[in-house]
Order: sequence, then structure tokens, then C-alpha cells
Amino acid sequence: MSEQLPAQHRNVSILLVEDNPTDAELCQRALRKHRLASEIAWVRDGAEALDFLFSNGAYTAGYSIDRLKLILLDLRMPRVDGLEVLRQVKSNGHTKVIPVVVLTSSQEDSDVVRSYELGANSFISKPVKFEDFSTTVEKLGLYWMLMNRPPTV
Repeated sequence: MSEQLPAQHRNVSILLVEDNPTDAELCQRALRKHRLASEIAWVRDGAEALDFLFSNGAYTAGYSIDRLKLILLDLRMPRVDGLEVLRQVKSNGHTKVIPVVVLTSSQEDSDVVRSYELGANSFISKPVKFEDFSTTVEKLGLYWMLMNRPPTV
């Protein structure tokens, strides 16, 4: 029998898929500092992201993706990589309209091309410096949460 999801996972506006705890904390801090997301859910790998998005495993009760406005997706993760998560998100009728921003340390042209082929809405290489990383997350949050007009479904 599954348990009810914690309150922070019921009304999520951003799903952060990131295996590096430091990057995840910096990203969440930058988004919250500028009040760009009411609720941010952080999952630590691609398998957990797929469970979250498709209500499997620990995420079988109490969550609807209807309020999800953005997925921030790392590529290099354990268990299931970001490209596979992207493929499944964009091939599913319920999730394909959710914007996915690849936010990764990869600078490989092949990752950029493959991400767009699979339906990524944006590809951003993570800056190395803390200040630059924070500014980048702030700007992407401003665009995707305030300026972008998502489809109504």
C-alpha cells in the first residue's frame, strides 16, 4: 500500500532532476530567492524522475502532473540517464507538452543535438562558477516561469 506524498510533492511547479546535491541546492536556492517557483521537487536520478512523472514506485498517490510547469534535467545520472528520461517524457501524451530544459555539465555537441532531437526545449551547459550558475538558473527561471506561455490542456 502506498503512502500519501509529502505536501511538497503535491503541487509541484518545477521538477529538478539532478544527481549532484550541491548543484541541486544551488539551483533550488536561486529559484526560491527570486520566488520563481511555488514548489520544487528534487529527484536524484532518472529512474526516480520517471517514477515521479508517471506515478510509479514511491510516487503512486497524491500527485498530478497538471501543475508541473518545467522540468530541469541533468543528462549524466545513475540508473537512467537524462536522454532516456527526455525520450520518455516527450513520447508520452500526458507529459510531452511540459517544457524540458537540459541543464548539464556536458559541452558535447552530440548531447546538444540528441537532446533537441528528443524534444528538449532548451539546452544549457552549467557554468562552473557559483555566481554564474546562480545567474543562469535565475534567468532560465524568469523566462520559463514568468515569460513563457505554456499550452493549456
